[in-house]
Amino acid sequence: MKNQDEIRHWLEKCNLCPRKCGVNRLAGEKGACGAASEALVAKAFPHRWEEPCISGEKGSGTVFFTCCNMKCIFCQNYRISQEGFGKAVSIDELAEIFLKLQQKGVHNINLVTPTIYTPQIIEAIKTARSAGLSIPIVWNSNAYENVETIKALGGLVDIYLPDLKYFDDALALKYSGSPNYFQTAAKAISEMSSQVGEPVFDENGIIKRGLIIRHLILPGHKEDSKKILRWISRHLPKGVYISLMSQYMPYYKAKSHPEINRRLSAEEYNDVIRCFFEYGLENGFVQEEGAASDEYVPDFDLEGV
Repeated sequence: MKNQDEIRHWLEKCNLCPRKCGVNRLAGEKGACGAASEALVAKAFPHRWEEPCISGEKGSGTVFFTCCNMKCIFCQNYRISQEGFGKAVSIDELAEIFLKLQQKGVHNINLVTPTIYTPQIIEAIKTARSAGLSIPIVWNSNAYENVETIKALGGLVDIYLPDLKYFDDALALKYSGSPNYFQTAAKAISEMSSQVGEPVFDENGIIKRGLIIRHLILPGHKEDSKKILRWISRHLPKGVYISLMSQYMPYYKAKSHPEINRRLSAEEYNDVIRCFFEYGLENGFVQEEGAASDEYVPDFDLEGV
């Protein structure tokens, strides 16, 4: 039997994320993220376009959740994050999704935008593990999370993959409607780091445990990216891995903001990479030219759900 008391504790007055809406999701109320009591999933498949140490040769067993506690105007997955496309699944069905992905030979279970479904996911992981799930769990989030929520994942999540989006909270408000973003995300990432430490890889270079911080560089805002790198260099272990992403494209409502209604230039990207080394950072990933392409946006078609 699922831990209904624990789920009720989380969802009757939802404070899972920093917005602390306090709504009763079990009664059908919806807060800022738009999520109700059951988890919504838009796609579950072997993803081959993540960082090499995550996707490997067999793919990452990626589960895309619907709804999001941030409101990024440039979100490439806006159909599910903002428009609500997805299918409701029970905890047992979610556990079965994990197990079916493992049967396909994927390297890990990669949970995309999972925060708002933390209690359901916790129970699904426990259920799946009792039925034979043995591959690592990846928490692939926007980093806009409460430390208390991250602490609840201790011992269940093996790999944290947060996207640290902004240093300047004014940018977080303007482009993502998310107040106090950096201070909140920095505390959450520090907790993630304390739980899993620096990345550990197997003999084939596939990550088994650890923290990798993603950062999507926005056009016209390379100085904000540099401030993020400086914070990482000063506050996290020297061996931290950073994935610098150049894949930004002006999706969704970005066209209404002329300053970000373009792709990132090679000059901007290379300048941030230079800063990475200037701050003494050593480990990470960069994207090849052409990463900004519709080709890499998944087709949300309920595959695997």
